[in-house]
Amino acid sequence: MTIVGIWLVGIMLLVGLFLSIWIVLPAPIFSLLPLSIGAPEISPVLIFFNALTLLLALLTFWSGEAHKPRLLIFTLCLSCLALVLSVSPLLQFSSAQQQAERSIVTSLGKNYPIDLPSALTARMRSKPLIISDIWTGISSTEVRIDRDILFANPNGVSLYLNIYRPTQVGIHPAIVSIYGGAWQRGSPDSDDTFNRYIAAQGYVVWAISYRHAPAYHFPTQLDDVRSALAYIKQHSIEYETDLDRVALIGRSAGAQLAMLATYQDPLFPIKALVNYYGPVNLTAGYDDVPTPDPIESRATLRKFLGGTPTDFAELYYQASPLNTVKPGLPPSLLIYGGKDHIIQAKYGRYLTQKLQSQGNKAVFIEIPWADHAFDAVFSGLSNQLALYYTERFLAWALSK
Repeated sequence: MTIVGIWLVGIMLLVGLFLSIWIVLPAPIFSLLPLSIGAPEISPVLIFFNALTLLLALLTFWSGEAHKPRLLIFTLCLSCLALVLSVSPLLQFSSAQQQAERSIVTSLGKNYPIDLPSALTARMRSKPLIISDIWTGISSTEVRIDRDILFANPNGVSLYLNIYRPTQVGIHPAIVSIYGGAWQRGSPDSDDTFNRYIAAQGYVVWAISYRHAPAYHFPTQLDDVRSALAYIKQHSIEYETDLDRVALIGRSAGAQLAMLATYQDPLFPIKALVNYYGPVNLTAGYDDVPTPDPIESRATLRKFLGGTPTDFAELYYQASPLNTVKPGLPPSLLIYGGKDHIIQAKYGRYLTQKLQSQGNKAVFIEIPWADHAFDAVFSGLSNQLALYYTERFLAWALSK
């Protein structure tokens, strides 16, 4: 192998090892979050890349042309390390799926999938993981989309929503989708890929917006969500929405708003809630900051609530979904990443336990290798698992 080939192996090793390290290493700062989020999700791609690097390194070793055998052995060891790191999510996948199944059976009953209409299951993903989709992407059929619909204008601030509908005209169950972004950023377009996909499954998806911190403090955001729900109630017939079959789904900050809107006497009955890595106890989140803390959690909460828990103890209490739990709530699906250092999975577990202790149905799924916002990589390892159970949970809750 030529000197150029040896250099190529070295470059491939550095790239593969650098990316693979982020499969297990949480991001210390916000700018590195894309690496920490994305690396586990494309780990099958990294497996291929690292295996190729290892093969080329072995060819260099066997060729006898390497002039520094110790350096080559070191290179082989690093190649093996990169390969082991990239394989780790797949090695944990079966266990994570089994735990998800146990959680569902415990809360919803072992017959929950059998109760689903065949017309719905035919459109769902056939498996929790389809490796080829990581390379090719998850496909979905065409849907009808109405964008930038003005639903409220509080204090001169225009609030818009998007509506995604199946191509088939008729009355459909509905999903209200609330984006995340630390209560400071985002738009109804933020989860466009998911909204398109789930609308193609036979739902009307209302992707709503709200005013952002720090210009506006809580409960402004919750008021805006309720305004959106009022608009949905008023225009349900126009947009083919069955108000008796509505679920809320939120991510991160959006999940916090979705939980409060669902658990605190909504304008019309909500049949189910899906919570992707949402904060549930804001006081504890302020006092018990994760390490590392890539979004500066305390500063984020101060921007959202206007100060510290000492300054606004009651406001922190009111903004914490954990404090709104009571008997008779709709079923909840909670999905958290085990590597998440923005909203730690333990908080989702606490909320699940409290929901269940009050007699509510709650399913908790923890994806060990996943970071915050794992579903940003829509065809990634974690989102395939989450999507498999989310669409079945929604079908179970809204097909009745």
